[in-house]
Amino acid sequence: MKILIVTSLLFISVLSVAQEKTPVNTSKLGCGPVSEINLTKKMENTIKKDEKNILGTALQIAGTSPITGFYRDGFCSTGTADKGIHVVAAVVTDKFLQYSKARGNDLITPYPAYGFPGLKAGDKWCLCAARWKEAYDAGVAPPVVLEATHEKALQYATLEELKGEKK
Repeated sequence: MKILIVTSLLFISVLSVAQEKTPVNTSKLGCGPVSEINLTKKMENTIKKDEKNILGTALQIAGTSPITGFYRDGFCSTGTADKGIHVVAAVVTDKFLQYSKARGNDLITPYPAYGFPGLKAGDKWCLCAARWKEAYDAGVAPPVVLEATHEKALQYATLEELKGEKK
């Protein structure tokens, strides 16, 4: 019981600190740093058998350095709390990072309150599906890791687009 109370208090204090330092996101897509951090989950599995990727197979882990995913578990999973639908596993590029920053979602600047180190070209990251599609239409979408991209991404972009094929 004591452990549960201490854990609950610690979680509440972490959320309180995070809420006080929430960066402003001017994007209309709901993309931006996530207020939930999974600091204790270890990366034990590299697939989620109960979730599918855009190829119809088990969802693969997207990235652990830095740790990605809306739930900060390395997977591009989504749920009701994920308003930005962070389901596209991508290898970010400088062009995309600058584009995203100009659109109101700065993924370059570190946000220690979220355990977010900031991204650099070559990092794997779970992107908002709508932002990825917007970047694709603008010609600056980063390449997608198909096996790690959640099937829900197909509601925003075609398989051909996600594969990087031109219109």
